[in-house]
Amino acid sequence: MFQFSFKKKLRLLSNIQFQNVYIQKKRIYTKTFIMFVCLNHFKFPRLGISISKKNITYAHDRNRIRRLIKESFRLVQNNLLLMDFIIVVKKNINLLNNKSIFYFLQKLWIYKN
Repeated sequence: MFQFSFKKKLRLLSNIQFQNVYIQKKRIYTKTFIMFVCLNHFKFPRLGISISKKNITYAHDRNRIRRLIKESFRLVQNNLLLMDFIIVVKKNINLLNNKSIFYFLQKLWIYKN
């Protein structure tokens, strides 16, 4: 049976962990996101999220987008490769509704997998 939780061990937390993924320079560009990927040596994929105040001004919009990213990752984590993922949010994504953001995220996970 699959585990559909999003525990602390599934997150990239420290600056060093983020830098290790950025150094690999493997990126996927889409209209709304940039995804950085890097192989890890754990038995599970990990997620990091980067949302700039410059791109998304209001905290409630940043939190909404962060919740959507976490939820989409939580649902597909069992199908992903054992990699570290960082999702960087581009400008004006807050103009999209939740359904379309979730759709773009699902396409991004399928593209990577």
